[in-house]
Amino acid sequence: MTTSIDTTKNKIGAEFKLTLKTNVDTLSKVVFPNAKSFGALEVIQSYPIDTIRKNDRYELVKKYGLTQFDSGKYTIPSVKILINNKAFLSDSLKVEVANVQVDTLKQKMYDIKDIVPANNGIGDWWKYLLALLLIVGIAALIYWYIKKRQKEKIEEEIYKTPIEKATSLLNNLEKKELWQHGEVKAYYSELTDIVRNYIEEAIDIPAMESTTSELIEGLKTASQKKKMKLSKETIDSLFVVLKQADLVKFAKSKPMDFEITEDRKKIERAIVTLDKAIPVVVENADEMLLNEMQRQEQLKRELKKRRNKRIIITAVSVFLLLFVTTTYFVATKGFDYVIDNVFGNSSKELLEGEWIKSEYGNPSVRVETPKVLKRVDLTKTLPKNGMALIKEMQSFAYGSLSNNFYIMVSTLQYKQDPSASEQAKQTQIDLAKSLDGALKAMESQGAQNMIVKQEDFETKEGIKGIKGYGTFSKIDGENKNSTKLYYEVLIFSQEGGLQQIMIVHEEGDKYANEISDRILASVELQNTKQ
Repeated sequence: MTTSIDTTKNKIGAEFKLTLKTNVDTLSKVVFPNAKSFGALEVIQSYPIDTIRKNDRYELVKKYGLTQFDSGKYTIPSVKILINNKAFLSDSLKVEVANVQVDTLKQKMYDIKDIVPANNGIGDWWKYLLALLLIVGIAALIYWYIKKRQKEKIEEEIYKTPIEKATSLLNNLEKKELWQHGEVKAYYSELTDIVRNYIEEAIDIPAMESTTSELIEGLKTASQKKKMKLSKETIDSLFVVLKQADLVKFAKSKPMDFEITEDRKKIERAIVTLDKAIPVVVENADEMLLNEMQRQEQLKRELKKRRNKRIIITAVSVFLLLFVTTTYFVATKGFDYVIDNVFGNSSKELLEGEWIKSEYGNPSVRVETPKVLKRVDLTKTLPKNGMALIKEMQSFAYGSLSNNFYIMVSTLQYKQDPSASEQAKQTQIDLAKSLDGALKAMESQGAQNMIVKQEDFETKEGIKGIKGYGTFSKIDGENKNSTKLYYEVLIFSQEGGLQQIMIVHEEGDKYANEISDRILASVELQNTKQ
């Protein structure tokens, strides 16, 4: 098996073509790796396997297109190839990714433009005023629509007697001026409903469900039972008006104006005559008290119904107003803007809060964070054989992996052989192995499917270290939901000790990305060589 690459040095984003070759017999089964990345290089193309027959053997050639978008020196690690279920490892290769050089001699250059003065015009305030007017207009339109389309009848007032109710409704009917505006059918419908309601309430006749003929017959029967003194003229007059109303409602009859006025007077006289003809029943004190209690109870129910109706209308209006406002801001500012500013965003609150710059550990790490880091004990997470090598360890953290945001600063000093030279003391710590240990610690806390990238890192003071970064998945133990997290780890080694900064947050969180960039840009280390 052979391993080769077309070039060991390339530009950012260019393709390294890695080639793996195996020479096997015709019955062998070969399985090449199917990975998304080889070390810090991403696989952008997995080419089909080429098969070349050489006598009674096959040469299988598998090529991968690799790339990296950050400059630096990288190592393509050994990968596992299965031949007849037996694992073979390829050779590791070192490659270098270089920045793209800009040739300023061939490219035409221009002078720096003058400073553009700020616009002192009216600005953007008119947009917000227009939006406010639009919202108010839509809210007014919604309120008008609700009032116009409301199908429920206006709550009836509570009257002491049926005659008082009928008289009041007749007066209200005249104020509407229905027939004067051509709504004759609606006028006669309300007119006859008033008289039918009065007869039903005052004389106990099912007038609303009866035909005109049935109503008149029931009225005659009730007058005999109740010993009401009704003249034939009163009953006939009422019958004529009801028949006229039937013709208007069902036969599209159109009476003259004077006939309409006369019918209204006949109804009023009929109601007054009927009310006078009803025998007066003298109630005793108990019955009067009972009737008053019933009336008060009915009044309470009506008032409660009105109050509930007003509450419902107000709630619907507020909901529609909020809906329209939210829709406007979603359309103009975006869904994330509404979520972050209305429902809140913990990462945004951290970013925009008051930051603290402080020193942690020994040798000290000076860093700016959105919250003060509190001392934590990580010695329990380390293996016992590892603790035997540690002289002193100090760790400080905020958050945790469980809430998808974590900042940790840790310093430790290893026990050293007093007889070792100064150079040996400086070189005895392997930063790559220290990074591997930090990643294994995260795996012990639930990190899965970890992707690891590595590069050199240098602080503003010139102290060199390494940076590990990538993503991993975390499974929620209760809901079994998977969350993809992004991590960054800085590790430095000074005089037999380590200084480590770790940041973990949910992938794609733009505010958390800004927090991470600000923290890493603020890192200052105590230089023990000075």
